[in-house]
Amino acid sequence: MMTLEEERSLEGIEEHEPEETLESAEAEIESPIAEGESAAPAQATEPVQESGDERHWYVIHCYSGYENKVRHNLEQRIDSMGMKDKIFDVVVPTEEEIEVKDGQRRTVERRVFPGYILVQLVLTEESWYVVRNTPGVTGFVGMGNTPTPLQPQEVAQIMRRMEAEAPKIKVNFKIGQKVRIIDGPFNDFIGTVGEIDAERAKVRVMVSFFGRETPVELDFLQVEKA
Repeated sequence: MMTLEEERSLEGIEEHEPEETLESAEAEIESPIAEGESAAPAQATEPVQESGDERHWYVIHCYSGYENKVRHNLEQRIDSMGMKDKIFDVVVPTEEEIEVKDGQRRTVERRVFPGYILVQLVLTEESWYVVRNTPGVTGFVGMGNTPTPLQPQEVAQIMRRMEAEAPKIKVNFKIGQKVRIIDGPFNDFIGTVGEIDAERAKVRVMVSFFGRETPVELDFLQVEKA
């Protein structure tokens, strides 16, 4: 049996414990709320860097051979959906090329990157949607789902290639292959390709002349695959 004094002492402890626990609990609750309140405005006012702040060139992929059709489809969507202020240009990179076939020279337009189209735009959700959902477009080129813009030097290189004054000469022969000379003093001779100089558009052909293999340097347009 406890004495009256011990019971009063125990009641005193029970009366003080809730007050102490409540104060500590309130302190613990107030701390995270204060942190949350101070963190929320910082998160709300933090500037969001949008990918559409500036116009850039992007690459989209389509089915090879349908580049011009896809470009036409996209240009129609840009016009009908009022996106000229976000999507500025659509380009299928091409270059002129001279090829020799059956002894005849002809200039043809060749796609530089078959299956790819360049689009200059400000990247937003709206512009992405318009381009991505154009019939024939299979996607943007980039890491994961994020389109990657071309670097300015890459764009400049492609544009220079498209604007080149002299058409590129198509080479349909390789080192070691037989070719026929179709122009010059060795016209109609058959020889073997020994060296190809793409920068100078020259080819060195080994021709049998008076029983000896003689190297002859010719322009690409002076030979054709035998």
